[in-house]
Amino acid sequence: MKKFIYILILGFFVFTSQSCENDFLDTVPTDEVAASEAVKTTTNAYAVLNGVHRSLYQRWNDIQGNAGIGGHYIHLDCMGEDQVVHREQWFNRVYKWTAGRSDTDFYSEFPWRTYYRIIANANVLINGVDNAQGSNEDKKAIKGQALVYRAWAHYQLVQVYGERYKIGGGNSQLGVPYKKSELEEKLPRNTVEEVYTEINNDLDDAIALLNGLNYGGDKKSNLGEGVARGIKARVLLTQGRWAEAANMASLARQGYTLMDFDTYKNGFQINAASNPEFMWASIIAEDQNDRFGSFGGYMSRNFSSSAIRGNPRSINSLLYDQISSTDVRKTLWDPTGQHNDLPSGYSISSSHARYPYTSQKFLAVSASDSRVDVPHMRAAEMYLIEAEALARDNQDGLAAQTLYDLIITRDPNYTLSSNTGQALIDEIMIHRRVELWGEGFRFLDLKRLNLPLDRTGANHSAALAGNVLQVPVGDIRWEWLIPREEIDANPNMVQNPR
Repeated sequence: MKKFIYILILGFFVFTSQSCENDFLDTVPTDEVAASEAVKTTTNAYAVLNGVHRSLYQRWNDIQGNAGIGGHYIHLDCMGEDQVVHREQWFNRVYKWTAGRSDTDFYSEFPWRTYYRIIANANVLINGVDNAQGSNEDKKAIKGQALVYRAWAHYQLVQVYGERYKIGGGNSQLGVPYKKSELEEKLPRNTVEEVYTEINNDLDDAIALLNGLNYGGDKKSNLGEGVARGIKARVLLTQGRWAEAANMASLARQGYTLMDFDTYKNGFQINAASNPEFMWASIIAEDQNDRFGSFGGYMSRNFSSSAIRGNPRSINSLLYDQISSTDVRKTLWDPTGQHNDLPSGYSISSSHARYPYTSQKFLAVSASDSRVDVPHMRAAEMYLIEAEALARDNQDGLAAQTLYDLIITRDPNYTLSSNTGQALIDEIMIHRRVELWGEGFRFLDLKRLNLPLDRTGANHSAALAGNVLQVPVGDIRWEWLIPREEIDANPNMVQNPR
């Protein structure tokens, strides 16, 4: 396990006036000396934290589709019903639900390794920064962000490798090991309930530490109090703690403004820093971009890569048909595939394949520069969490109003919903699918809600999907296999059913 998980990015060894974020060294194994040096000063600790920020879009092996968390978001969305694949290449195994079913498959290894690396680095900071030389405010900012990272990474892991959280159940089913030390090894899997308890504890501590802090740097890659509350809202929603989830989502979005109609129509580009709706994003510097393996290298419409030219991403046609004609979000997909209405300055070449319902939600800098800011959290999601939680808590009037407050910014003809009960919940979930398309949520939503996969009747190809158009609830494929290297190294590790 040590080889597989406990790797520390030691940016603090390469200090210059400009090097803390851009020029950190290759990974080295953690040990007590390295960990001690990492938190000797808050300057050192910030360098490690900046390395974690950067790790969200860094490739960890030679496989192109493993360029950071954005790659994992693509994997998760390919396993849902809302994203359509047109050719055999590029993520076809997740599309066919064969990914994650081999314990030596890089699809199984990639999330496990990536999130536990983040956790290991976070633990170095959590366990050592209190004694660092530096201001108390810096220590709070560093430790608070590290706690958010540790909670979020475990939350991502338990949703993929563990059984779903059962609302009202005991949740004694196996989750993942909750790691609190960068040096721990050979831990057994905690139960799902234990994992969620630890996640909530870490987030509560993070919120307390980050409260009122105004620290420097890029605010959209840093994790502030709003982001901590946003992740807490996600967790509470998964647990079915409706009133708490609604309140937390409302608190999380305070200070953030929804995009206006024209900004939304221009798509998601490298504009997160100035976009008032983005709460958390990876903003990739030009010299740090993994050109063909980046999120934009697969999800943008205009970058010139074989993946995008040959296999652009499309929306489920049935979902597209449910979007109002006056909703700005409908302009983010083209049912003809021609994309003649791209924003000014953007175009696709004659070599870009044309398929129906292809997306122009994400737009790279240019045909030769694949950078797109990777969205991790937007205020729109908080409105949707609040509305869903209120509706499931039988607060129909408040839920409808919250939904209206979001959708009126997307569709000027939208009127306050008169739906109640399940009909209102269904309406909210349609908007959630449209709003968060391509941002890594759909597979996890199906799993948390115990819903089957159903791709039938839409523009999915049974042949390309390996005939996986439907997957029932309870199927073992909803839980990915633990990587073989972890099983071999850890005698306390228990594998998921095959």
